[in-house]
Amino acid sequence: MLPWIQLDRAEIPGNGGELRLKQRGHEFSIMLGANELMNSRLSGSEEALATLAHQKITGRPRPAILIGGLGMGFTLRAALSVLPPEASVTVAELVPAVVGWARGPMADVFKGCLDDPRTLIHQGDVGDVIHGSRERFDAILLDVDNGPDGLTRASNDRLYNAYGLQAAHDALRPGGVLAVWSSGPDEGFTRRLKQGGFSTEVVNTRANGKRGGARHVIWIATTDPAKSGARRDR
Repeated sequence: MLPWIQLDRAEIPGNGGELRLKQRGHEFSIMLGANELMNSRLSGSEEALATLAHQKITGRPRPAILIGGLGMGFTLRAALSVLPPEASVTVAELVPAVVGWARGPMADVFKGCLDDPRTLIHQGDVGDVIHGSRERFDAILLDVDNGPDGLTRASNDRLYNAYGLQAAHDALRPGGVLAVWSSGPDEGFTRRLKQGGFSTEVVNTRANGKRGGARHVIWIATTDPAKSGARRDR
């Protein structure tokens, strides 16, 4: 078997640790310590994050999507494959090197999706984009951690606590959807979503889609289609 070769490393801002990009033949892996955050052979659940969310907003004119975390581009590619030509997709990526990896050693994995005219790369924290937005997005897709527990950065907790979910609710248009990827279940997070005014579905999926793999979880949380104006009771 071919050995793994480390291609690069990058610090996560905010003392979040160090990401390492590794390659073995045509396979890539992004590691945080001993944890593999993503692998180029396993894309099923990341793709489901986009397609499940899209089902909730199909038919909207000029849909605006926010993706938290570029990763290996699987969610972005899946979103672009189902969205109309007039859509816009903003991808917030905190670590500049990840964008460089997408345009460099992993260009074949990304298949040109960064050059799609619907794609806008925002270099920064997706939480800042969410907290600075009011009824701007039809869907927010979060895959910035291993789930709603802030593994890579403690500050990611602000995406998943009650305050962060209120901000996401405010940033979504009526009937908009917040979709969150996780490596495992979290009943507390499900309760917080419901308490935050979201209609919530918990979907079990597999790392490699229909071909199986590890079991992952996706929350599909939608706002009230009749909501009028963002809530301000924070």
